[in-house]
Amino acid sequence: MDTGTLDKLAIREVIEDWVVWSDSGDWERFATVWHDDAWMSATWFQGPATDFIAARKAGFERGVSIIHFLGGTSVEIAGARAVAQTKMTINQRAEVDGVAVDAVCTGRFFDLFEKRDDRWAVVRRQPIYEKDRLDPVDPAATLELDAELLGRFPEGYRHLGYLQTRAGFEVKLGLPELRGRAVEQLYQDGVNWLAGAPWRGKP
Repeated sequence: MDTGTLDKLAIREVIEDWVVWSDSGDWERFATVWHDDAWMSATWFQGPATDFIAARKAGFERGVSIIHFLGGTSVEIAGARAVAQTKMTINQRAEVDGVAVDAVCTGRFFDLFEKRDDRWAVVRRQPIYEKDRLDPVDPAATLELDAELLGRFPEGYRHLGYLQTRAGFEVKLGLPELRGRAVEQLYQDGVNWLAGAPWRGKP
């Protein structure tokens, strides 16, 4: 295999390890998918990857249920840098007004990668939120949503944001969706990264 193919396979392996180790609570190995100065953004968290790991662990231990599924990956490589986009779903289960529900959000992980000391790892992860839905776990259950609260959140993660707010999380607005200024800026960040733009520890 040529070097480019091997690098893409190594990057895909990191992306898969991220999901398996995060969702299973394997925090020691989960820490290895990041570089030391990496940054993570999500609806409920924006900060250094080290703090994200601690927050995920704390949530896992108190019963927060957030799991992920992956689809296809597209990788662009320029020397020791890469941008990867991976189709994914975020699945979160919680109670909303006494009703157990699942929020399912479909989108992409947008990752900046770098190869340091012969190791590919994540420098920045920013999900792109394309569309979502909210379903009672029991199909016979009835759930009435607060229309005003639901309307506060962008279309791409409206129901996920609703559930997370009801669960006590502070949800960030203005994150990248399928279209719009935020995702266009993210794409440009990827172009700049491949062109050699410096990394300063946060976006």
